[in-house]
Amino acid sequence: MRRLLQIILLMNLVFPQGLLPGTYKMAAIDFDSTSFKGLKSNSISDIVPLADTLVWLGTGAGLAVLRDTSSIYTIASNAAATAGQLSNETPVGGVTALAASQKTLFAAFATTIQDTTFGNGLIYSTDATGNSIDWTYFDQPVDMEGDSLAPFAKRFFKTLPITVAGFNVTYDAAISGNYIWITSWAGGLRRYNISQKVWERVPLPQDGDQILFTCESSNYEDTQSGDVLKDFYLNPRDPWDGVSDKLVKPHAYGHHNHKAFSVIAYGDTVWVGTANGVNRGIIGANGCVDWTHYSPTSHGLSGGFVVGLSLQKYQGHQIVWAATVAAQPGESNGASYTVDGGDTWHTTLHGERVYNITAADSIVLVASRSGLWKTVTDNPLDVAKPWAKYKPAKQTIMIGSTGMYRMDELFSDPVIGVLYDTRPFYASTATIWIGTWDGLARAMDPHGMNWQIYRANFDADKVYAYPNPFSPYEHNQVGGTGYVHIHADVKISFIVKMNVFNFGMEPVYSKEFDRRQAITGAMKWNGKDSNGRVVDNGTYFIRLEYDQKIKWMKLIVIK
Repeated sequence: MRRLLQIILLMNLVFPQGLLPGTYKMAAIDFDSTSFKGLKSNSISDIVPLADTLVWLGTGAGLAVLRDTSSIYTIASNAAATAGQLSNETPVGGVTALAASQKTLFAAFATTIQDTTFGNGLIYSTDATGNSIDWTYFDQPVDMEGDSLAPFAKRFFKTLPITVAGFNVTYDAAISGNYIWITSWAGGLRRYNISQKVWERVPLPQDGDQILFTCESSNYEDTQSGDVLKDFYLNPRDPWDGVSDKLVKPHAYGHHNHKAFSVIAYGDTVWVGTANGVNRGIIGANGCVDWTHYSPTSHGLSGGFVVGLSLQKYQGHQIVWAATVAAQPGESNGASYTVDGGDTWHTTLHGERVYNITAADSIVLVASRSGLWKTVTDNPLDVAKPWAKYKPAKQTIMIGSTGMYRMDELFSDPVIGVLYDTRPFYASTATIWIGTWDGLARAMDPHGMNWQIYRANFDADKVYAYPNPFSPYEHNQVGGTGYVHIHADVKISFIVKMNVFNFGMEPVYSKEFDRRQAITGAMKWNGKDSNGRVVDNGTYFIRLEYDQKIKWMKLIVIK
């Protein structure tokens, strides 16, 4: 059962390491000349603020940045980028992790080859706030085959080398002090020592252990190789995937707690979510970490897969939130949180598949498969946690004094990324950013009644329907109904007339879109005929009448 859930989780999340990986400086990037203006993908998974105005975006087609309310740039990528090469481009692929602190920005990339996802490199910059940026690039870190003894905090621990980039995808990252922390299903927990410029593997407690203290010298044994952590073996394989090598037979079984998904870090504290709960680490001298391990069985988390973490600071309290996914029978999807440093855990939003959590002061926002949720209590310490759910994002922005609106909608129930942005540039109080499979949106009011929507650039002069082919059961699902976008650059007409015909040119459906009525919404079709029945598979023709002209387009419907 757990293996099946692992596969499902990997599918949902999509879309090893030498101590001295190759690094190089990317040439400075001039956004206005070398980058693509606009988004290249409508899939937005990560949203990170930086400086006074920047909003960095992890998209399905690379790294993008919103410089103000309208200027979005996607950084150019290069499939041939290798360590040691000078370039002004990022690695190719979707962004799987994004983190920022002060002026520092970190991003991880991944690609998919024959249904296998590969980590495809990491970049970071210590000054990601200007028009040009110097990047440092790393290949996806992997171990050498002989790296069965890993250096850590001037000592060592035994480990299974992770020698390939397959399934070694960086899911999350955090920047704090001298470290950049990253998590991976296969690669486990890693960190980059910024001052020493080295990557190192980080040990986490084994599945059956509630503590792992790496700072105590008595927990090490003196060997010819140096001080080695006693009775410990880092192995991210499944527990039943034992190895036959007699030299490592005592450590043959893998550990779900060595498969890392999520991380946050602040001060001397780091929290890591894995496939077996949450780990709180206190960083000591030379970078050693003393860990406490919290699991669903022993500590009451709702689910064993902890795919997201967030820190809420409120009136001197540090509340840690975890997006928890059921990993085995008896567990459930939802959110878990602790107000006392992990000693006690509470659960909420039972049954919700949570993707992301953001918090500021008393506000907590949760991005889930069913939409965006917000706590409605004024006391974050109240364990009763009442929630309110936002309506799907719709845009109605007045076009000057024309009496017409620029309308759009996000056709996506799931909200993947979320940011509660308190910077005054975007709102006098605060604003909300959400990322979905269908684009980015910014709340124009604190209640989410009106949004500004950002999507990938298309040819404004062309008329088309997308996606095409279109499945009303799979694409753009909102409230159980799927929609196909209708794109047309309407300049004059108050009303756009739409007629849908089947392959035999028999009328199927008709509708008028009144651009003067805010409730009209985006131009769309739900794949149903005039009687409300989903149409049969086949080819359909859509006729649009506007601006004293008639435009036709062809749409293939596949249920």
